[in-house]
Amino acid sequence: MITALIFCAHLIFITYIFTKKWQTESLSAAFLNAGLVIILFTVGWAITGMFAKIIMEKEGLGIQFDRDTFSLSLLSLGEYFFFKMFFGKDPVKANEADTEKL
Repeated sequence: MITALIFCAHLIFITYIFTKKWQTESLSAAFLNAGLVIILFTVGWAITGMFAKIIMEKEGLGIQFDRDTFSLSLLSLGEYFFFKMFFGKDPVKANEADTEKL
């Protein structure tokens, strides 16, 4: 169940980023950003899966929080901070704030 929630959260995030970039930049930028999120998710899940394999047994902490759920949780935490830096400020609003100071 936790795994399904994490997947749904990623789908919602991809949809949000796609529509935001499509409206502010272009359709090709939207596809590139959605592709970036998908690639980072798949590669990151493989990397955090290796760490989870070292730390925990396959059963994990119970039936709802196994090793895969732990690795997805660890990945989501890392992605949160990365995407907060990457998509943090809207460049249009940042440019408007700089021009107001002049």
